[in-house]
Amino acid sequence: MGRITDTVKHLIIINVLFFIGSKIFGNTAFDLLSLWFPENKNFHVWQIITHMFMHHPTFYFHIIFNMLGIYMFGSPLEQIWGKWRFLFFYFSCGIGAVLLPMAIDYYHFSDSLNLLLENGFDKAEILNVLNNGQYDTRWADVLGQDQLNQLLNLFNQNSLGASGALMGLLVAFGMYFPNAALMLIFLPIPIKAKYFIPLLLAYEIISGFTGGTSLFGINVGHWAHVGGALMGLVITYYWKKNSFNNRRWD
Repeated sequence: MGRITDTVKHLIIINVLFFIGSKIFGNTAFDLLSLWFPENKNFHVWQIITHMFMHHPTFYFHIIFNMLGIYMFGSPLEQIWGKWRFLFFYFSCGIGAVLLPMAIDYYHFSDSLNLLLENGFDKAEILNVLNNGQYDTRWADVLGQDQLNQLLNLFNQNSLGASGALMGLLVAFGMYFPNAALMLIFLPIPIKAKYFIPLLLAYEIISGFTGGTSLFGINVGHWAHVGGALMGLVITYYWKKNSFNNRRWD
């Protein structure tokens, strides 16, 4: 852990300011700046970016862990890449953390929607009912209660946090510093990054399929983590393969 670089410092400051603002403005801030399912009336295109700066309002470890991770893994990468490449990478991973879970959610949403349409329900009416925080009890006869609950959850649940972008930074850090020793707080055993990161990704993928919560018992966007990590992997692999290491965008 060396000195904090300028861009990383500014990202942390912005995250903290967003956190303070969300504590002040409450649900209004979360409705406007967290990421909602695109068919939800609360969705706005800027949320693809702003959700990266929003964090759980009462679980303080959420923002603390994310900011510590951005500092630890982001600073050495900014020193290698420079300001503009680092920002491009950071926001690309954050967007990758949107695209993968959104594609999965749309798949499940379309599956449920098509079943309802085949049984005579109107799409506009379905969206109107969902956007009013309600549902038609007849839908359970078509979808079954489990699929209906899944539909309601993905439509009404918002996403927030820098974790997806952080996962991209972690992957890149591991590719540049494979022998760096990393530790989990709950497992204080040093593990080389080249082993630690694949294990962490395997956990995220398995949890994505099983729907597991985090070790702290809160809901976690596992597919968002995987999406950010995959974007980080692709970009870092391309840059390293094409010998971009010594070129800066400054």
